[in-house]
Amino acid sequence: MPLHHPKHRHHHDEDVLPYHRSDDEAKPRRPYAPSSFPSSPASAASPHRLLLLFAVVCLLLAVASLSFAVSVSRRPAPLQPPPATVAFRCGRVEDSLRSFLASSRNYSAGDREKVLAVVGVHTELGSADLRAALRATWFPPNPEGIVSLEHRFGLAFRFVIARTKDKEKMADLQKEVDLYHDFLFIDAEEGMKPPQKMLAYFKAAYEMFDAEFYVKADDTIYLRPDRLAALLAKDRPHVRSYVGCMKKGPVVSDPNMKWYESSYGLLGNEYFTHASGALYTLSSEVVGALATAENDSLRMFDYEDVTIGSWMLSMNVNHEDNRAMCDSTCTPTSIAVWDSKPCSGSCNLIEKIKELHNTTLCSKSPTLPPDVEEEE
Repeated sequence: MPLHHPKHRHHHDEDVLPYHRSDDEAKPRRPYAPSSFPSSPASAASPHRLLLLFAVVCLLLAVASLSFAVSVSRRPAPLQPPPATVAFRCGRVEDSLRSFLASSRNYSAGDREKVLAVVGVHTELGSADLRAALRATWFPPNPEGIVSLEHRFGLAFRFVIARTKDKEKMADLQKEVDLYHDFLFIDAEEGMKPPQKMLAYFKAAYEMFDAEFYVKADDTIYLRPDRLAALLAKDRPHVRSYVGCMKKGPVVSDPNMKWYESSYGLLGNEYFTHASGALYTLSSEVVGALATAENDSLRMFDYEDVTIGSWMLSMNVNHEDNRAMCDSTCTPTSIAVWDSKPCSGSCNLIEKIKELHNTTLCSKSPTLPPDVEEEE
């Protein structure tokens, strides 16, 4: 907003005119005097002295007022404090990229930036090396790259992260934030259950962006942004969409086994159809409903993908199964590549991602092969 400086108005008194007697006043008059007091020259002259004294006082006041006005007008205006840096935040939610852009250049994005999709790459405080590997491959490595990708494909990329009360960890994270400016902080704490963090992400993303889709991605995948944009830009007959690699599986009721589900009694023997948690997307109307829901009004299971799937069942959404979002190796149509099997101690995700990126089929092949484009 423009700064407004108070205007100083100069008030000038009217000139004090010399007193002129009229012709009638010039004629000699008999001075009025009460009958009980004898008239005297001193008493006759007193009104003229009072009038002269009054004129002198008025003149002095006028000169003093004029001098004060001149001194005020010449006084330098007080320095105004610089405007506060615009921070794109709501409570504990903050978009570090737009806060950086607003403080460093002429940036005029609205409170909710309009994009095709927000791509939230979920990460942890101790995963700095993994984030560095993504920035060295498919994730934009700097603010200019993020903005450029947004202009080309309509995708707003951010690393999604929660805060911690550990001051040392937060200090290390802040150094990375100040260097890359590519984080979306959500209203969550480190250690919260994944379903709670996921709901916090959708609330934060909806608060910051007016998007047609909201994408959740893990920081363990290799992604082709151009192909993801092509998928999301397709016309769909359903306004409520849930897109991902759909799956089912047995509900584990034994607490001694991996993937134990504490709420197994509500689920039966097999999970309902739901998307894999590594990469999926929800349409705007779906996320808008989640963003306005009370946290304790939604059932939360032990696992994020199952929890999201249960919400989608209750919201009458269209389940769109797309296997290109979960390829195990690069293909001419793969959108995301990742290994569905848990990574053992022998595998190195960082080296795996770099290896994929150095493969021509992964990083340099066309967005879609000609035969696929013709079919569409």
